[in-house]
Amino acid sequence: MAKGILGRKIGMTQVFAENGDLIPVTVIEASANVVLQKKTVETDGYEAIQVGFEDKRVKLSNKPEQGHVAKANTAPKRFIREFRNVNVGEYEVGQEVKVEIFAEGDVVDVTGVTKGKGFQGVIKRHGQSRGPMAHGSRYHRRPGSMGPVAPNRVFKQKKLPGQMGGTVVTIQNLEIVKVDADRNLLLVKGNVPGSKKALVTVKTAVKSK
Repeated sequence: MAKGILGRKIGMTQVFAENGDLIPVTVIEASANVVLQKKTVETDGYEAIQVGFEDKRVKLSNKPEQGHVAKANTAPKRFIREFRNVNVGEYEVGQEVKVEIFAEGDVVDVTGVTKGKGFQGVIKRHGQSRGPMAHGSRYHRRPGSMGPVAPNRVFKQKKLPGQMGGTVVTIQNLEIVKVDADRNLLLVKGNVPGSKKALVTVKTAVKSK
């Protein structure tokens, strides 16, 4: 069954494996998540657990939020997410989910919001090649052909300049290199989406072998 936890991306570093290999890792701080609600097929039509991460001041939360977290006997949460395909029976409302649910060698999917790059051209946004930079070419960093003459329009999905970044992206099949239970840290091999201090969701990989 799947497992999941919410955390913040701290940044990247590198660790040495026992055989001397240098492994680039992303450090994710996942302080205790609290189970706020259990959803079942009878009541909600599907099975899931709802977890909250990172306390916020009561002053910043409204009455329904306060009533919702009161059932779990905890403070209002800044981030609330659901995890499906979990064994709901293993969890109780108010229970803390800690980094120990994962172990070294586990394979996970990490979801985050990519860094926003603003409005960018096709070279940066789609990796297209530029034209010659000589004076006479008059074709330097433009998108290229807009398509054929026959349908007198530009086809959908044409790669054009536009907003880049700021989208939800999942990186699949990342290996957990180390679990630091004392400091609530997960060290994940490779890079994950988002800027430093960004919210990330770590859950059991759906396509792992």
